[in-house]
This record gives sequence, C-alpha cells and structure tokens, in this order.
Amino acid sequence: MKPKIGVMGSASGSISNDARNKARELGKAIGRAGYVLITGASPGLPYDAVLGAKSEGGMTVGISPGLSLAEHVAKYDSPSQGFDVLIYTGSGLMGREVENIRSSDIVIIVGGRSGTLGEFAIAYDEGKLIGVLRGTGGIADHIEMMMQVVEKDTGGHIIYGTEPAALLDELMTYYHSVHSRRPSCHG
Repeated sequence: MKPKIGVMGSASGSISNDARNKARELGKAIGRAGYVLITGASPGLPYDAVLGAKSEGGMTVGISPGLSLAEHVAKYDSPSQGFDVLIYTGSGLMGREVENIRSSDIVIIVGGRSGTLGEFAIAYDEGKLIGVLRGTGGIADHIEMMMQVVEKDTGGHIIYGTEPAALLDELMTYYHSVHSRRPSCHG
C-alpha cells in the first residue's frame, strides 16, 4: 500500500509566493515518489500541493467538508479539479479534520492558521508522524515554540525542515525505520 501524506495548511488569507512555491514543490516530491497526497480539498497551500503532485502524475485525495460536489464548490468555495478522489463528509470545515488526519500516515504542516492548528493538535494527540515545513508562515513557523509548553507524550514525532523534498525524504526514512514499526501504527 502506498504511503498517504496529508498536507495541511493555509486555505486563505495572506499567502506568500514563497510559501505557495514550497507547497507546490512538496506536492511534486510526493507525486514523484508515488505516494498518495491527502488534503482537506481546500484552496490555498493544500491546493498548491495538489497541483504539484498532479504535475508529476501523483494521486490526490480530497476530504471535503461538503455533502456533495455542488456543496463543495458553492458553499465552501473549494476546488474540485486536480483531485482523483473527493470524499464528501458533510461534516463542515472543522468536522472533516479528524478524517484528514486519520486517513494520513504522515501529516505535513505548511503555513496555517486556526484550522491548521486544529489539524496539528489532532495529529499530535493521535501520535502521528508530523513534518513542519518552516519558512511558509503561519503556525508552521511557530510550532516548535508551542511544543515547549505542551507537556504530553502522545507518541507523536515532529520533524522540521525548510526544503520540501528533503523534509519528505527525512519523514519517510523515519517512518520506515521507526514510526511504522510501533504497535499502534498500521503502516
């Protein structure tokens, strides 16, 4: 089974071109490696990653907050092009976060605001392997500081990096050598 890489990040707001380029490069690296990219089917940085993965022939899955394609596009103003699969949860923006995280073997944070912070918290609490792409703004540039006050061992492991392909390589090395061998992982 191909590893599933969740990319979570800023869907709106002020997003720098550098962050967009890094998200797209991350998607390209995921696509080139033959992994499955999972996002919340939102615009912004996650969609930039989708476009990058598709440019390399990668498979992309979107976990939609809507009940249908019509609701996904009209109510949530979210893209549908570029996804191989859209899964309609009908659970709203915040409700679909658990499905995003649980469907991913590895979660990578790119930029991000409050929604991404929620996804990060779920991933950490669920003991996921998490990558943080630094230099993309938002919470990605502050997670290390936040973790200094989190005094909870969940089994989650965080790897930080500034270069998308190198971060993905480091995550996969750790995943195959350590993380997927834990009794609670099914990787």
